[in-house]
Amino acid sequence: MASAGTSSSDKEQVIPTIDADQAHALLTSCHGYIDVRMREDFDKGHAPGAHNVPYYLSVTPQGKEKDPHFEEEVAVLYGKDDTFIVGCNTGNRSRFATADLLNAGFKNARNLQGGYRSFLQSANQQPAQQQ
Repeated sequence: MASAGTSSSDKEQVIPTIDADQAHALLTSCHGYIDVRMREDFDKGHAPGAHNVPYYLSVTPQGKEKDPHFEEEVAVLYGKDDTFIVGCNTGNRSRFATADLLNAGFKNARNLQGGYRSFLQSANQQPAQQQ
């Protein structure tokens, strides 16, 4: 009953990916951010303006259960032509989520390489910005 999140394919899909520095720049120019972590992880910290749309309903030692309505939940927030970042904790789950969104017709979804961890590390290396 567990699902890995993507269907098997003979050829590897190229997932558009950005690094944390690019993500910071895009967020300052009003791009969206979908955080696909579980709610409890999102609540501990997330990118400014991020929307939480968990990719998995549950993650247990027995497996992971993908949210069957994930793409529809994202569609409530963003149109198929909108540009937005997809992030998780380390970049693995968001890679699966980005692939599913691209397959569902979202043309400008971009996976955050290294996930929220890299986003935080990059933020700590950037000069302080006035709010």
